[in-house]
Amino acid sequence: MLFIGICGASGSGKSTLAHALEERLGSDRCLVLAQDAYYRDHPDLTFEQRVMLNYDEPDIFDHDLLLEDVQQLLRGGGITRKAYDYSDHRRADKPDEIILPKDILILEGIHTFHDKRLTELMFLKLYMKVEPDICLLRRIERDIVERGRDIRGIGEQYLNSVKPMFDRYIRNYVSDADVIVANGGKNARIVDILAGYVQDELG
Repeated sequence: MLFIGICGASGSGKSTLAHALEERLGSDRCLVLAQDAYYRDHPDLTFEQRVMLNYDEPDIFDHDLLLEDVQQLLRGGGITRKAYDYSDHRRADKPDEIILPKDILILEGIHTFHDKRLTELMFLKLYMKVEPDICLLRRIERDIVERGRDIRGIGEQYLNSVKPMFDRYIRNYVSDADVIVANGGKNARIVDILAGYVQDELG
């Protein structure tokens, strides 16, 4: 199994690239995991308290569980489906759904390169480099359409956590990358190049 990591700012096109590669390489050979599914759960907090958490800092994710699942897949074993409910800010795992390993594993997320135990396992590390204003516009559209957020809440979160965490952590992950991807996940040429490279490695 080849393990590929995709990292970058919120709205930079990580999931778009991941699923474009999945489509190009074939869903029968390619498995995509989202780091967002591994947000820590906080059942002891009220909804109002969960809303106030910083969802852009590295420690908001359960890195140990993510590493455990990746290692299990790399060993050829199955894992249970992890998921997250953005409307309730709670984990929504599906323990009855088993994910089996495939030839290619793609992990995408804002802090995909944070855990060095994980990056050491990656065959290829991709960093999405997109202008911040474009990322913000994409995030606004996504959060309104897919997550039921309002523009005021999106703006407050961006100023209070998204931008500060990008400046402090995410922008620096570029130094860990093997390939820097410009223009977001809809870059058809880079999809073709990456897919060809991966297919060559798989033989």
